[in-house]
Amino acid sequence: MKLTLPLFLSLCLFIACAKTQDAKPQVEKQESKPNKVLVAFFSKTGDNYGVGSIKIGNTHKVAQEIARQTNGTLFEIKPATPYPDAYKACTEVAQEEFRNNARPKIKGYVEDMEEYDTIYLGFPIWWGDAPMPVYTFLESYKMEGKQIYPFATHEGSVMGHSESALKKALPKSTVHKGMAIYGHTAQKDAKFVETTVRNWLKN
Repeated sequence: MKLTLPLFLSLCLFIACAKTQDAKPQVEKQESKPNKVLVAFFSKTGDNYGVGSIKIGNTHKVAQEIARQTNGTLFEIKPATPYPDAYKACTEVAQEEFRNNARPKIKGYVEDMEEYDTIYLGFPIWWGDAPMPVYTFLESYKMEGKQIYPFATHEGSVMGHSESALKKALPKSTVHKGMAIYGHTAQKDAKFVETTVRNWLKN
Protein backbone atom coordinates (compact mmCIF):
# COMPACT_ATOMS: atom_id res chain seq x y z
CA MET A 1 0.00 0.00 0.00
CA LYS A 2 1.41 3.37 -0.98
CA LEU A 3 1.20 6.30 1.45
CA THR A 4 0.38 9.71 0.12
CA LEU A 5 2.64 12.55 1.31
CA PRO A 6 0.01 14.19 3.58
CA LEU A 7 -0.81 10.85 5.16
CA PHE A 8 2.90 10.08 5.65
CA LEU A 9 3.57 13.44 7.32
CA SER A 10 0.55 13.00 9.62
CA LEU A 11 1.80 9.57 10.68
CA CYS A 12 5.30 10.96 11.47
CA LEU A 13 3.78 13.78 13.53
CA PHE A 14 1.65 11.31 15.52
CA ILE A 15 4.68 9.09 16.31
CA ALA A 16 6.76 12.12 17.38
CA CYS A 17 4.03 13.33 19.73
CA ALA A 18 3.68 9.89 21.28
CA LYS A 19 7.43 9.67 21.92
CA THR A 20 7.43 13.15 23.49
CA GLN A 21 4.68 12.14 25.89
CA ASP A 22 6.55 8.95 26.83
CA ALA A 23 9.71 10.99 27.53
CA LYS A 24 8.05 13.13 30.20
CA PRO A 25 9.60 12.35 33.60
CA GLN A 26 7.39 10.51 36.01
CA VAL A 27 6.94 12.53 39.23
CA GLU A 28 6.73 10.26 42.23
CA LYS A 29 4.68 11.37 45.18
CA GLN A 30 7.01 12.03 48.10
CA GLU A 31 5.73 10.90 51.44
CA SER A 32 6.56 13.27 54.30
CA LYS A 33 9.11 11.88 56.72
CA PRO A 34 7.72 11.50 60.25
CA ASN A 35 9.35 13.69 62.87
CA LYS A 36 11.22 11.26 65.13
CA VAL A 37 11.71 12.35 68.72
CA LEU A 38 14.56 11.35 71.01
CA VAL A 39 14.44 11.96 74.76
CA ALA A 40 18.06 11.72 75.91
CA PHE A 41 18.83 12.29 79.57
CA PHE A 42 21.42 11.99 82.29
CA SER A 43 20.10 11.28 85.79
CA LYS A 44 21.68 10.24 89.07
CA THR A 45 20.33 7.62 91.42
CA GLY A 46 21.51 7.02 94.97
CA ASP A 47 21.87 9.92 97.40
CA ASN A 48 20.38 13.15 96.02
CA TYR A 49 19.89 16.54 97.64
CA GLY A 50 16.43 16.99 99.13
CA VAL A 51 15.14 13.48 98.40
CA GLY A 52 17.63 11.09 100.00
CA SER A 53 18.53 7.80 98.33
CA ILE A 54 16.48 7.10 95.20
CA LYS A 55 16.34 4.26 92.66
CA ILE A 56 14.97 6.37 89.77
CA GLY A 57 16.65 9.74 89.26
CA ASN A 58 14.72 13.01 89.32
CA THR A 59 15.54 13.86 85.70
CA HIS A 60 14.70 10.30 84.66
CA LYS A 61 11.13 10.76 85.90
CA VAL A 62 10.71 13.96 83.88
CA ALA A 63 12.22 12.26 80.81
CA GLN A 64 9.74 9.41 81.10
CA GLU A 65 6.83 11.85 81.08
CA ILE A 66 8.18 13.75 78.07
CA ALA A 67 8.63 10.47 76.19
CA ARG A 68 5.09 9.45 77.08
CA GLN A 69 3.57 12.69 75.83
CA THR A 70 5.68 12.94 72.66
CA ASN A 71 5.84 9.24 71.85
CA GLY A 72 9.60 9.73 71.88
CA THR A 73 12.40 7.20 72.29
CA LEU A 74 14.16 7.20 75.67
CA PHE A 75 17.95 7.07 75.83
CA GLU A 76 19.84 7.29 79.11
CA ILE A 77 23.28 8.87 79.07
CA LYS A 78 25.32 6.64 81.37
CA PRO A 79 28.92 7.37 82.39
CA ALA A 80 31.27 4.43 81.95
CA THR A 81 32.51 5.07 85.48
CA PRO A 82 29.52 5.72 87.77
CA TYR A 83 29.57 8.75 90.02
CA PRO A 84 29.94 8.15 93.76
CA ASP A 85 26.65 7.24 95.39
CA ALA A 86 27.15 9.73 98.26
CA TYR A 87 25.95 13.23 97.43
CA LYS A 88 28.99 15.20 98.68
CA ALA A 89 31.50 12.87 97.02
CA CYS A 90 29.56 13.13 93.76
CA THR A 91 29.62 16.94 93.81
CA GLU A 92 33.38 16.90 94.35
CA VAL A 93 33.95 14.67 91.32
CA ALA A 94 31.59 16.77 89.22
CA GLN A 95 33.34 20.00 90.22
CA GLU A 96 36.72 18.57 89.24
CA GLU A 97 35.31 17.59 85.85
CA PHE A 98 34.05 21.13 85.30
CA ARG A 99 37.42 22.60 86.19
CA ASN A 100 39.12 20.37 83.64
CA ASN A 101 36.35 20.63 81.02
CA ALA A 102 36.44 16.84 81.07
CA ARG A 103 34.61 14.50 78.71
CA PRO A 104 33.92 11.35 80.75
CA LYS A 105 33.41 8.20 78.71
CA ILE A 106 29.81 7.05 78.40
CA LYS A 107 28.14 3.71 77.71
CA GLY A 108 25.75 3.02 74.85
CA TYR A 109 25.16 4.69 71.50
CA VAL A 110 22.17 5.91 69.48
CA GLU A 111 22.68 3.94 66.27
CA ASP A 112 20.17 5.90 64.15
CA MET A 113 20.79 9.43 65.44
CA GLU A 114 20.54 10.89 61.92
CA GLU A 115 16.84 9.94 61.86
CA TYR A 116 15.95 12.09 64.87
CA ASP A 117 14.94 15.66 64.08
CA THR A 118 13.95 16.67 67.61
CA ILE A 119 15.90 15.95 70.78
CA TYR A 120 14.69 16.61 74.30
CA LEU A 121 17.86 16.77 76.38
CA GLY A 122 17.58 16.32 80.14
CA PHE A 123 19.99 16.65 83.04
CA PRO A 124 20.31 17.83 86.64
CA ILE A 125 21.98 21.21 87.12
CA TRP A 126 25.44 20.67 88.59
CA TRP A 127 27.52 23.76 89.31
CA GLY A 128 25.22 25.81 87.09
CA ASP A 129 25.49 23.59 84.01
CA ALA A 130 24.72 20.19 82.55
CA PRO A 131 27.00 17.41 83.83
CA MET A 132 30.02 16.73 81.63
CA PRO A 133 28.76 13.34 80.32
CA VAL A 134 26.00 15.30 78.54
CA TYR A 135 28.66 17.09 76.47
CA THR A 136 30.38 13.77 75.77
CA PHE A 137 27.04 12.58 74.39
CA LEU A 138 26.52 15.66 72.21
CA GLU A 139 30.03 15.50 70.77
CA SER A 140 29.56 11.85 69.80
CA TYR A 141 27.20 12.68 66.90
CA LYS A 142 26.64 15.07 64.03
CA MET A 143 24.04 17.40 65.49
CA GLU A 144 23.68 19.90 62.64
CA GLY A 145 20.10 21.02 62.06
CA LYS A 146 18.68 19.32 65.14
CA GLN A 147 16.01 20.97 67.27
CA ILE A 148 17.24 20.76 70.89
CA TYR A 149 14.85 21.24 73.81
CA PRO A 150 16.72 21.17 77.15
CA PHE A 151 15.03 20.30 80.43
CA ALA A 152 16.57 20.18 83.87
CA THR A 153 15.97 19.32 87.49
CA HIS A 154 17.43 21.58 90.16
CA GLU A 155 17.14 22.75 93.74
CA GLY A 156 17.21 26.50 93.21
CA SER A 157 19.46 27.26 90.24
CA VAL A 158 16.70 26.72 87.62
CA MET A 159 18.53 26.23 84.26
CA GLY A 160 21.75 27.83 85.50
CA HIS A 161 23.82 28.87 82.47
CA SER A 162 23.19 25.56 80.72
CA GLU A 163 21.16 27.09 77.87
CA SER A 164 23.93 29.47 76.81
CA ALA A 165 26.51 26.69 77.24
CA LEU A 166 24.49 24.37 75.00
CA LYS A 167 24.11 27.06 72.34
CA LYS A 168 27.88 27.50 72.34
CA ALA A 169 28.42 23.73 72.12
CA LEU A 170 25.82 23.31 69.35
CA PRO A 171 26.30 26.27 66.98
CA LYS A 172 24.67 24.45 64.06
CA SER A 173 21.63 23.28 66.02
CA THR A 174 18.69 25.25 67.34
CA VAL A 175 18.60 25.25 71.15
CA HIS A 176 15.15 26.25 72.39
CA LYS A 177 13.99 27.65 75.72
CA GLY A 178 14.36 25.03 78.41
CA MET A 179 12.12 23.75 81.18
CA ALA A 180 13.25 23.42 84.80
CA ILE A 181 11.55 21.49 87.60
CA TYR A 182 12.63 21.18 91.22
CA GLY A 183 14.25 17.79 91.77
CA HIS A 184 12.22 16.97 94.86
CA THR A 185 9.02 17.87 92.99
CA ALA A 186 9.97 15.67 90.04
CA GLN A 187 10.59 12.80 92.45
CA LYS A 188 7.40 13.12 94.48
CA ASP A 189 4.69 14.84 92.42
CA ALA A 190 3.95 13.00 89.18
CA LYS A 191 0.79 15.04 88.50
CA PHE A 192 2.70 18.32 88.66
CA VAL A 193 5.32 16.93 86.30
CA GLU A 194 2.63 15.78 83.86
CA THR A 195 0.97 19.22 83.79
CA THR A 196 4.24 21.15 83.58
CA VAL A 197 5.50 19.02 80.71
CA ARG A 198 2.20 19.34 78.84
CA ASN A 199 2.23 23.14 79.14
CA TRP A 200 5.87 23.32 78.06
CA LEU A 201 5.26 21.16 75.01
CA LYS A 202 2.30 23.32 73.99
CA ASN A 203 4.40 26.49 74.14
